[in-house]
Amino acid sequence: MVNRVTYKIGNEELILETGKIGKQANGCVYAQFGGAAIVATVCASSEVKEGLDFVPVTVEYNEKYYAAGKIPGGFIKREGRPKDKEILVSRLIDRPMRPLFEPAFGREIQIVPTCVSSDGVNPPDILAVIASSAAVSISDIPFHGPVAACRVAYIDNNYVINPTFQQQEKAQLEIVVAGTKDGFTMVEGGANEVSEDVMLGALEQAQGFITAMCELQEQLVAKCGKEKLPLAPLNVELENKDAIIAEATPLLEKACFQDSKISRGKAIAEAKKQVVENHAEQLADEIQKKLFDACFDDIQYNLLRKSILDKGVRIDGRKCDEIRPITCEVNVLPRPHGSALFTRGETQSLAVCTLGTALDAQVLDDIDGERSENFILHYNFPPYSVGEVGRLTTGRREIGHGNLARRSLAPMIPSISEFPYTIRVVSEIMESNGSSSQASTCGGCLALLAAGVPMKKMVAGIAMGLITEGEHYERYQILSDILGEEDHLGDMDFKVAGTKDGITGFQMDIKIAGVTTEIMKKALAQAKEGRLHILSIMEKCIDKPQIISPYAPKILSMKIAPDKIGALIGPGGKNIKALCAQYGVTINTEDDGTVQIYGKTGKSAEEARLAVKGICEDPEVGTIYNGTVKRIMEFGAFVEILPGKEGLCHISKLSRQRVEKVTDVLKEGQQIPVKLLEVDKMGRLNLSYIDALEAQQKN
Repeated sequence: MVNRVTYKIGNEELILETGKIGKQANGCVYAQFGGAAIVATVCASSEVKEGLDFVPVTVEYNEKYYAAGKIPGGFIKREGRPKDKEILVSRLIDRPMRPLFEPAFGREIQIVPTCVSSDGVNPPDILAVIASSAAVSISDIPFHGPVAACRVAYIDNNYVINPTFQQQEKAQLEIVVAGTKDGFTMVEGGANEVSEDVMLGALEQAQGFITAMCELQEQLVAKCGKEKLPLAPLNVELENKDAIIAEATPLLEKACFQDSKISRGKAIAEAKKQVVENHAEQLADEIQKKLFDACFDDIQYNLLRKSILDKGVRIDGRKCDEIRPITCEVNVLPRPHGSALFTRGETQSLAVCTLGTALDAQVLDDIDGERSENFILHYNFPPYSVGEVGRLTTGRREIGHGNLARRSLAPMIPSISEFPYTIRVVSEIMESNGSSSQASTCGGCLALLAAGVPMKKMVAGIAMGLITEGEHYERYQILSDILGEEDHLGDMDFKVAGTKDGITGFQMDIKIAGVTTEIMKKALAQAKEGRLHILSIMEKCIDKPQIISPYAPKILSMKIAPDKIGALIGPGGKNIKALCAQYGVTINTEDDGTVQIYGKTGKSAEEARLAVKGICEDPEVGTIYNGTVKRIMEFGAFVEILPGKEGLCHISKLSRQRVEKVTDVLKEGQQIPVKLLEVDKMGRLNLSYIDALEAQQKN
């Protein structure tokens, strides 16, 4: 039986439908809005594992090229490994949904939202969040949902809910908000220096749509929701729990409050070892050991939160608004075009900037169309950054953190017309205890300036945390520059990046429902203070772009008449290939007449530019050209002043004195300055060597 619910948005209906397709999955929902459509499925494994302390859920969002009426490019015509965009949307779905599953369910869960139709107008990612939540809600999998998402744009001083692709391009702010009926739990987006008040307004605008979408899913559940499968909780309690807590608490009170991550880790491990030895017989049982580990973590959790709420003292001894010591260095590597080392406490980013040509731009080909990016940022998190052994891979975390840092810096990157380079920044995380994505933002900004990129303004980022107590958060503390442990024990992880004048990037994950506007306002204000503090330190290191590295390619950009492009390229590319070979450069042309010349040296690029100018421009009377003597006759010499354009320099125009033979003054192949005297009725060019020499002497 097919069940359907609809919701009117403007002139279109958002449709959620189930019962027609995907009937063997635990839950399947077809969602459509306009020409965009998603099929979202959820399945749970049959095997139950008791005592899990995490939810084994995976989200695999994927886009099919046929959705947009396209065939995949390249040799293989099948969709392959997930693109960065698909991974980012998967994270968008995963983050608000994961906390609402029960670890006691004990089964692997896989959510697969597939974009099967795309109209190029309505972004499918918001629809994918709603469809995924609806599929789980109607299934037999226990879920404390539903959740929904909403995109908010700020365009011409107005908020636009779920803007089209075209509207997003005009937006000063664009964020995705996800949450439940009780409040938002996740925010992610970018902006072009908007104020904190504008961002707060966007959050308030999103909640109405999220609530409506949750209620729509509840209507579908009321029609066809399945009875939920049972949980598999451990029906065993930790023996001697009170005695263990009494024994471990004083040990952890000393161990948890150390000044470094390594010393804390060693002290906590030693305290745990001592308690385990005292209860060795009991903890030999695997289940009792699991329960003990959970209890030990809870003691730390409660101790650290209590210290922050009661005393305002954090695990490393800092005050709540205090930022760890920061050091900045630039040009730490000898050969790369720009490099920087940004260290904040025990978090360190080695950021390296490379300048390339337009041919190095990242080409993106997906269902939204083909486009290119001239600013790229890659983030690497090797295992040694946290003192561990592991594989060097690029996972979802790396792609997500890199995207956040890129979005934060992108509004301050000059346009390709202002700075005709492709720019790649790589952030290598050398140490990590706290927000490495925001360290990448800071280090990336320093590396860009060190490479000579004329950024509009400097950008810095900070990670904020929140500790609350009470049903209505009667007590709370906002934390600046959180540690990894504080991220784990806190109620909010809020990353904010921007300039002195406004926010450029942000990402927020909230573990509690209904964070008040008052808390958000204070958190944003405290984040701004921290951001300005970090910027002031960065500015002491470098505050303007340096000279472009001699190892970077030299790029010259010029405009020619579009109808001259054919003459520049020549038949079969003959002319442009000859120029590239002659001057050792690469020449790239655009349909609008833009010509970019890439040379290893400034001299070769400039010589090539003059040659291009010569081909594409008509000779001007009175202009002095650097010509080449091609042929010598009795009455004068033919001199090439521009590629393919020769003129006659008569023997009488070689000197003020009488010249017996042309060869007394010139020889073939010689380069000489000549002045164009006239273009006669037949289009012939008459040149003068004398006038050009005299003009040079005057200058």
